[in-house]
Amino acid sequence: MTTSITDPDPGDLLADDAPPPGTPGSSRPPRWLPRALAMGVVAVFVGIFAWRALGALQGLFVIVLVALFVALALEPATVWLVRKGWKRALAAATTLLGSLVVVLVMLALFGNLFAEQLMALAQTVPERYEELRRLPFLERFGVTLPESRELLARALQQFGSDVASSVLFIGTTVVGGLFSAITILLVAYYVMAAGPRVRAAVCGWLPPERQREVLTLWEITQSKVSSYLSSRVVLALVSAVCTYLFLVVLHTPYAIPLSVFVGVVSQFVPTIGAYIGGALPVMVALTAQGPAPALAVLAFVIGYQQFENLYFAPKVSAKALEMNAAVSLLVVLAFGAVFGAIGAFLALPIAATIQATATTYLRRHELIESHMLRDPEDGDWISV
Repeated sequence: MTTSITDPDPGDLLADDAPPPGTPGSSRPPRWLPRALAMGVVAVFVGIFAWRALGALQGLFVIVLVALFVALALEPATVWLVRKGWKRALAAATTLLGSLVVVLVMLALFGNLFAEQLMALAQTVPERYEELRRLPFLERFGVTLPESRELLARALQQFGSDVASSVLFIGTTVVGGLFSAITILLVAYYVMAAGPRVRAAVCGWLPPERQREVLTLWEITQSKVSSYLSSRVVLALVSAVCTYLFLVVLHTPYAIPLSVFVGVVSQFVPTIGAYIGGALPVMVALTAQGPAPALAVLAFVIGYQQFENLYFAPKVSAKALEMNAAVSLLVVLAFGAVFGAIGAFLALPIAATIQATATTYLRRHELIESHMLRDPEDGDWISV
């Protein structure tokens, strides 16, 4: 039997001698490139979906955060009732509903006073406007204001549609606010009613050393929230006393309820609480005493608020939360700019918890000897 030997195909020789794909000198892409491109495209779409999902869940995250804050704030009262022999669920419901009743009663009392003063102010607007039209210096400079009826007609013609849309927007905002409030109350109740079971459920997924860390962090957070609320109560009390003394000096009616309203609202309504709290005494002074006392009350509210924000509130917060006064002010401004009113309200307890956690777990070192770490004393000379 004979075998024939054939010459190899030059193309086969070239194929065998070609470098592998993806190596230098190869004209073919590496084999992993199509899979990497596909995974990159999938990662981009997953990232876009996650970003949009986080944006959509931002409101839910805020609701859960506020509910946890409420639960931590009311936990001491719930534990006190449990020690008296109450069942956990009943103690949580009593504490939460009792706090809600107190808030609603205060809103009803001060809301009624606010509505009465607003109606009284609306009734005096035409009279005040006519007094403004008759001012001598307006005629001296040739300024003529239109009559109140003509001005009202122009306002309705120009802003009528805007008022209707604003009313619709306010209605939807109120409905959304009620839904958020109910959700916060339900979540806070479930957390309070579960109590130790929530912590046990979290710790059940962790090893013993991690469980101790989680429970320590939980206790630190609860302590800081309680300290924050106590500082708010102190600030509200001081604000109410100062406002009462000023209103008594001016002989403004309703001095006691107005001062309590200013103190509570300015401290427990974030960001705009000071303006809402100061609006009511200004309106009462305007309707009952005239423009001059109203301007005096307005100047007092603005001046006291600046004093409180720059000096008194940082001092009290620093003492209650063990934070530097400048750090307290900057934290409130930063959280308010990023997360809005809720962020400004929760900024101090969150920052104090982070600081306490860092102090507990981070290592501290001994300080070196340097004149930069102490104030100079008599006889010390510092070379510059």
